[in-house]
Amino acid sequence: MAKLRHFSAFCVAALFTVSMVMGQNSNSNQEMSVEESYLQESVELMVIRETSRADSRDQKLVALEYIGDAINRGNTGEEVRAALEYLSMEGVMNKARENGRLVNNFPDVRRKAAEYLGDLGTPEAKNTLLKIVVADPEPMVLQEAVKSLAKIGLNDNEETVNAIAWIVTRFDVLNPDNLLALSAVDAFDKIAAKNGGIKDPNAIRVLIRIAEGPYIKPVQERAKQVLMELRKYSAQNQQNQNKSDSSSNTGTTTSNR
Repeated sequence: MAKLRHFSAFCVAALFTVSMVMGQNSNSNQEMSVEESYLQESVELMVIRETSRADSRDQKLVALEYIGDAINRGNTGEEVRAALEYLSMEGVMNKARENGRLVNNFPDVRRKAAEYLGDLGTPEAKNTLLKIVVADPEPMVLQEAVKSLAKIGLNDNEETVNAIAWIVTRFDVLNPDNLLALSAVDAFDKIAAKNGGIKDPNAIRVLIRIAEGPYIKPVQERAKQVLMELRKYSAQNQQNQNKSDSSSNTGTTTSNR
């Protein structure tokens, strides 16, 4: 308890410092100087770092509020991402135990961290989300991670859609989850739109499995719809390739003449 009071006092003092800087700026009715802006951001990042590593769930939720505010103001730096990665692994990779019992399993914290990683939108955030996909056992966290991966849209070497397909397959064997399956289907659709289609065969197999497997009808129908969309991308890509080959052949013939 003493530790928690000491930590709370630290946070209050840090926030008071930020408020003083902002208050002085408001009173002078001038733009914040570079030094004041740097001080405010430094204190904010310090508070985020310390609250994210606090023991209590409530403090971690406070850290997420600060992170949300920082992202809304355009702060998508490495320290923010690192704090989100730490929070996203709370109780999965970062484990605290008392008398052998896990005491920091906070799925709601991990879910919110996964959501904010999608808001960051960076390649580094995408890599963190892929770690969540591999490690987290909770469908509610995985659903949010899949949504964030779709929001970012990066799919180098098909690694993102392959990871999403792996999640669905993992649950499909023993415990099919309709919401997770629907998140995956929507993600395939959005990623395909951003990348001109999907080439990973595992993703196609998962879509077919969802369309024909033990899922509710709206989820099945959505999977069928996305399968049709992917066929259109394939046909368009083939047409573009044929046009490219034709242009190349025409250029070669003209050159020979």
